[in-house]
Amino acid sequence: MAFRTLSLFAAVLLLAACETPSDQTGTTSGQGAAGKTSSVDQGAAGTTTTPAPAKRPLSAILTGDVGDRVFFDFDKYSLKAKARQTLERQATFLKNNAGVKVALQGHADERGTREYNLALGDRRANAAKDYLMALGINPNRMTIISYGKERPAVAGSNEAAWSQNRRAVTVISEGAGS
Repeated sequence: MAFRTLSLFAAVLLLAACETPSDQTGTTSGQGAAGKTSSVDQGAAGTTTTPAPAKRPLSAILTGDVGDRVFFDFDKYSLKAKARQTLERQATFLKNNAGVKVALQGHADERGTREYNLALGDRRANAAKDYLMALGINPNRMTIISYGKERPAVAGSNEAAWSQNRRAVTVISEGAGS
């Protein structure tokens, strides 16, 4: 009988040891078992406080949440519906962050001459700039640069790679915003 009780007790301890601790179990320092900060910390007087969310860099918001690039068809610089939607989100972002200046980078796939692709990249970047201007963004906040085929996003000589390289990318200019 004692052996059965001891075996049952050992099994319970083994299961308890395998349990994954939640982030809410913390020490008095507000650190969870895995060293993560819990979402609720104790203030100096023992009151519960919720920490302010960490401020994300504007470049991360532009890239991740808003969308920083629009794509083009082969040998074209006209904006498709999806590209216009992305640029509309960019315009809202820029209106909400008035101190931010951006560079619009035009790119092309590897086909064609260097000179032709530099000109095509310039037309693509200007198409994005013109649409942002039509949405109320001051042109003095935007600069244009064309990389042509010199900076591919995806390596490869196939349609899948080429379609990702025919693009205009909006990047926050150095020293603008945070």
